[in-house]
Amino acid sequence: MTAPPRATAPPVPVDVDRVLRRATRRLLGDLALRLAIITTLVAVPTVLTRTGTCDSPALSLFPVAAVFLALFTCYRFVSNVRLGKLRAVLRNYPLEFRPRVARKEVDTWTKYGTAFTLKVSGGGQGPAPWVRAVNVIGRRRWPKEAENGAWVAGDLAFGGVLVVPGTDEALFLEIAKRDKAARAREEAGPERLARAEQAGLVGERS
Repeated sequence: MTAPPRATAPPVPVDVDRVLRRATRRLLGDLALRLAIITTLVAVPTVLTRTGTCDSPALSLFPVAAVFLALFTCYRFVSNVRLGKLRAVLRNYPLEFRPRVARKEVDTWTKYGTAFTLKVSGGGQGPAPWVRAVNVIGRRRWPKEAENGAWVAGDLAFGGVLVVPGTDEALFLEIAKRDKAARAREEAGPERLARAEQAGLVGERS
């Protein structure tokens, strides 16, 4: 486990609209890059064949690769991206700064993206549980900037969002162990449950 340095003071408060805009731009940027690669894989063998520059059998593999990348892109953007959930959480819960973020050096590969195991503490709400964190738009890089503290919105009994200061990178949070998550939800009152439902945190695990 990496021991993070303590942040001396909360950074400048996060602009929720800016977080949403940046997540949308990053998503569209990823999509544009994939579409450019797919177009190139289709266009290159077509141009080379028609101009007689190259007639290698290997060129037939380019369109096949383009088809697989297109299918993966459809799966990636239809099944894994949940900007609506990010918006709902940030609209229903305030962001609170947590000065300590500890990460276990054990990551899990999931269909939604790499799941990082974290302990986010310093909010004055008692012992912090280990939580899973998955990037909102499925990116698999660990944002090291979070190790100096991060903003958290939500109710960890049901889930939440972590926003990294400086980069505005957003990750979904949920209690790492299912039994502890179920117990925490059972102990939550009707008011917390109703708020979590409104934020889209009930009935889904990342």
